[in-house]
Amino acid sequence: QVQLVESGGGEVQDGGSLRLSCKASGLAFDVYTMAWYRQAPGKQREFVASINNIGNITDYSDAVKGRFTISRDNAKTTVYLQMNDLKSEDTGAYLCNRRPPVNVYWTSGTQVTVSS
Repeated sequence: QVQLVESGGGEVQDGGSLRLSCKASGLAFDVYTMAWYRQAPGKQREFVASINNIGNITDYSDAVKGRFTISRDNAKTTVYLQMNDLKSEDTGAYLCNRRPPVNVYWTSGTQVTVSS
């Protein structure tokens, strides 16, 4: 079965950086566009960034454009999210999935907390 395991979250101060990883297994990883999503407490889950199957086309939400970078390593079946200049509004659980997402793939993600 498909497993997506996110890691790399933590607590940082305003302006700090984190690099998230999402290791996939049980999935034909190099076929699919992969994406990061996030969910802040009390808010709906939202799209953050996506990358196509061969890694040459990316897309970002306006909220993170210019600060976050998505990448992937198909040999390692892993997708990454480099987050720079973090702000308090970036706080939340970060989850990876396909784009569009598959409901049964959702996990609890990795928690990112940005303190001012």
